[in-house]
Amino acid sequence: MVNPHTYYLNKVMSSLFLDTSVPGEERTNFKSIRSITDFWKFMEGPLLEGLYWDSWYSNQQLYDLKNSSRIYYENLLLGVPRVRQLKVRNNTCKVYSSFQSLISECYSKYTSANEDLSNFGLTSNSEWRYSTSNTNSPWHWGFLGVYRNGGYIFTLSKSKSETKNKFIDLRLNNWITRGTRVIFIDFSLYNANVNLFCIIRLVAEFPATGGIVTSWQFYSVKLLRYVSYYDYFIASCEIIFCIFLFVFTTQEVKKIKEFKSDYFKSIWNWLELLLLLLLKSTEKYPDFYFLAYWHIYYNNIIAITIFFAWIKIFKFISFNKTMSQLSSTLSRCIKDIVGFAIMFFIIFFAYAQLGFLVFGSQVDDFSTFQNSIFAQFRIVLGDFNFAGIQQANHILGPIYFITFIFFVFFVLLNMFLAIINDTYSEVKADYSIGRRPDFELGKMIKQSYKNILEKFRLKKAQKDEDKKTTKDSGDLAEQARREGFDENEIQKAEQMKKWKERLEKKYYSAEIQDDYQPVTQQEFRELFLYAVELEKELHYINLKLNQVMRKLSAL
Repeated sequence: MVNPHTYYLNKVMSSLFLDTSVPGEERTNFKSIRSITDFWKFMEGPLLEGLYWDSWYSNQQLYDLKNSSRIYYENLLLGVPRVRQLKVRNNTCKVYSSFQSLISECYSKYTSANEDLSNFGLTSNSEWRYSTSNTNSPWHWGFLGVYRNGGYIFTLSKSKSETKNKFIDLRLNNWITRGTRVIFIDFSLYNANVNLFCIIRLVAEFPATGGIVTSWQFYSVKLLRYVSYYDYFIASCEIIFCIFLFVFTTQEVKKIKEFKSDYFKSIWNWLELLLLLLLKSTEKYPDFYFLAYWHIYYNNIIAITIFFAWIKIFKFISFNKTMSQLSSTLSRCIKDIVGFAIMFFIIFFAYAQLGFLVFGSQVDDFSTFQNSIFAQFRIVLGDFNFAGIQQANHILGPIYFITFIFFVFFVLLNMFLAIINDTYSEVKADYSIGRRPDFELGKMIKQSYKNILEKFRLKKAQKDEDKKTTKDSGDLAEQARREGFDENEIQKAEQMKKWKERLEKKYYSAEIQDDYQPVTQQEFRELFLYAVELEKELHYINLKLNQVMRKLSAL
């Protein structure tokens, strides 16, 4: 379902719009923008040249010499790009009383409550007037905030010269102000060679501290899904998948009705439920972002679903000894791991908080509490910047690093390994004496084999064997009565036989359903009574044997 060309299309587009430098300034591109001056240089340079044919279509077009029309061979710009700005109002932050006489303007960080909805500048044009959103696109989650739709919007012209004049006019009339908090540049491309749409969003966030933080989104998606024969093959696979989904849903509903609360005691049943829950004009700017966003979201759900579907294979390949040992080890030590994980993460989060408070203002890896957590995971894997934390604090930096490595890496992680290793040794010991779990796939194969034999009359059906066993049992009881045995003795013998068969099947069979068979209070009582009856039977046999021996000695 996912076209492998999406990566290459994203790579080409990102190289064009992110890595192309401003003419005369090789180090200035979209990624390195840090000021309003750099931003306008990018808009009037790499962006302008990238959007129009004389730059990035130079090697991808032919000219029809008869009518001088251009035939674009690769990426077609759909409609025209759109630029959108969001601002905050003045006096949205509280100034300390001692500085109020010196500071007359104060613009806080962006929130929907602080957003400026008033017109400004040259109000005769649309880019100076606030416009509400008329699309269903989701809000944008940036580095510094969550930005809603709408804002001060304008679309670019199809003419390169008109667009350049527009940028110059906006720059000279200060379209970007102190209240500006984010600018979005949105446009869409279509590549007919691989039938992919590339929806591009370039984002420049203006933090309240000053400067600019840039980010970007490149969504290469296949909105026209069924074009080639291979696409129709994929469609048939999707239909088969939906049929399987319907069948599995029906099966799980039947299981829930049959087992009720016991259904939720199996981890495989939870996995089944999780799988089921996861399944469900050219002169204007064409808003493909909404379609692209939900298409990517849909792909993410499919990816998670397929991941758990692969995990489900463990349920069916348990006939393999190695896989069975792995699943048995993990299921047996999960309680110990969860208990120890609580202690592990208490210490881990304590170190994360320490790193954030000590190094957060100077080291990017510890600039937030979340970044501190990820930085510590990287330290465990050997990827860390010791020079940065040492430079931030010459005393606490080395102490933090050494103690973290000792307690977390050498002690706690090795305790995890010790728990798993100890459990694995127990599992291997159980396997060595024949205590292996019941293999579901093997059980299915055996049952199918028996059914085939019974169908071709190569083996008697299980019902016939049960009837024969019942008949034989009845014949033995009748024979015992003819030989003069007491009725109570016959009933006790039949009860003992039933107990023996049931208990052997549950506790002494080679095909045990689980590594450990928990014994309930009722089962313990039955086992105790069974042991008492065995002791009585042994005592009775000893008396009979003594009588026989005395008769033999008398002879």
